[in-house]
Amino acid sequence: MKDKKLLSPKCLIDLIENKRFGVEYQPIISTNSQEIFAYESLARFYSIDNELIRPDLVYESLHNSPLTLFQVEYQQKQLQLSYAVNDHDIFVNLDQDSYFASGVIDQSNPFLKLFKSHSKSNVVVELIENSEINDAIMSLAMIDNLAKSNIQTAIDDVCNPQSMISTSVIQLVNYIKLDKFVIKNKSNRNFMLLVKSIIDYAHSTDKKVILEGVETYEDLTLAKQLTCDFVQGFYYRDRFKNVS
Repeated sequence: MKDKKLLSPKCLIDLIENKRFGVEYQPIISTNSQEIFAYESLARFYSIDNELIRPDLVYESLHNSPLTLFQVEYQQKQLQLSYAVNDHDIFVNLDQDSYFASGVIDQSNPFLKLFKSHSKSNVVVELIENSEINDAIMSLAMIDNLAKSNIQTAIDDVCNPQSMISTSVIQLVNYIKLDKFVIKNKSNRNFMLLVKSIIDYAHSTDKKVILEGVETYEDLTLAKQLTCDFVQGFYYRDRFKNVS
């Protein structure tokens, strides 16, 4: 994260002032029935030339300005929920720093109020695991705050080599999302033993497991072998395309 080339102030100002925001909905599919269970709402950002800008670069570039980070994230969440598909759960990523940037940590938090007001479907908030202990501490507080309003949570990027697993966080979430790194390393026996242990733990504690990065039928077969509950990835891009 720290080695990324950040966006220039000029690019950020143009993006914010002109609201060059978009959203893409990627289906989350039941592994066994192959029916749509939910959608993950993915933030999209565009340059003045209408070229895609990676969301992680946008958010990382905004971290030095917490209130601006909050404003951009909040506008994105409003957009994502506005166009969400009816009657399907909607997964939304939320940066812990964005959540706390407003300075409101109780039930009056703007994000929490926004999620509670969404009546089309259930909102599931995805937290990103990374290598900083402070993020894990904020995640715990955020999960507790959301849980008091019966809003479910998911932990993203589990098994990504650049993230860590907080045992406290993973105990509290409702969904565990396995990173696409799992598929890429399916031949690594020791690694897959760890993956299987995480899945077994999830199921024994009534959590659901989502395998990301499914691009082929072979990837889907792996998900079934691992007993993942749901899958997500480009394998379903053409079958269930939903972009706004």
